[in-house]
Amino acid sequence: FYLGRVSIQHRDLYKVITENGEITAEVSGKLAFLAKDNADYPAVGDWVMVDRLEDSSGHAIIHHILRRKSIFQRKAAGTSQECQIVAANIDTAFICMSLNNNFNLRRLERYLSIAWDSMATPVVVLTKADLCTDIDAKLAEVSSIALGVDVLVTTSMKDDGYTAVSNYIGHGKTIAFIGSSGVGKSTLINRLLDQDFLATREIDGADKGRHATTRRQLIVLPKGGVVIDTPGMRELQLESADLAKSFADIEELAQRCRFSDCTHQKEPGCAVREAITKGLLSAARLESFKKLQVEMNYQGLNSRQIEQEKLNRMFSGLGGIKQARNFMKEKNKRK
Repeated sequence: FYLGRVSIQHRDLYKVITENGEITAEVSGKLAFLAKDNADYPAVGDWVMVDRLEDSSGHAIIHHILRRKSIFQRKAAGTSQECQIVAANIDTAFICMSLNNNFNLRRLERYLSIAWDSMATPVVVLTKADLCTDIDAKLAEVSSIALGVDVLVTTSMKDDGYTAVSNYIGHGKTIAFIGSSGVGKSTLINRLLDQDFLATREIDGADKGRHATTRRQLIVLPKGGVVIDTPGMRELQLESADLAKSFADIEELAQRCRFSDCTHQKEPGCAVREAITKGLLSAARLESFKKLQVEMNYQGLNSRQIEQEKLNRMFSGLGGIKQARNFMKEKNKRK
């Protein structure tokens, strides 16, 4: 067998980079038979073992996927409960968010949670700084939630931001750019490559538009590193995201609460609520934390199970009976 790395995934076929160049490959029958879900198939960034170094006589066969040191995954689009691996074996995940209409702290918290869970190191990249008039204020907001994470600022008009990004790229390192469509990921990659390798598209003022890239790609950079380009994620959902790291400030405060099972609502001795009262923590951040916790609890449940879980949560808190009655009233109104 020969070592290769998946560079492009297109349905059931893969492009694999080997020591002799790029070849087209498909998975072996055994690998497909043993696969239990999408996560058991190759993804962009995977190191794989193939049976040949050329494909002139037919597609190469992928027989084995080497152990992944990191994976970036999301719930498959639509209603499927399966996970979809967006990229594998990433060292640094650049979370891109523009400083104009795309700026959304709650969305950033979601990306940070999943980035931490991937085992890659997250770095926040704020793009389109030339379109922002209050950069310092936005930087302060981002720094307040991206605890322990480097934050970079870029603009299409200057090289400073691109130089900062390139400092994270070295021989043998793999990076990925993630974020909504139209925030400048392809522009960043083109700048790092010093060429228009990826097509970019103009979008409207609301940062809405068609995806600038339609399939994941692994690209070798001049400095020896590798970049994985991923399409914009419109249906970002949590699976096993690491909220403890993304909300380390709340987790630390929660350790000081009088009760170990404090829900940070009306319990006496709640250190989290006290921090909000003193202006040390924003109420919006706590609500975002709770919302993501609930979303994680509901992952993989059907509609009946979700309603049961809601009732369980109502009865577990203070005033549970009253909340349950209100819930049933609202449910009956919708019928």
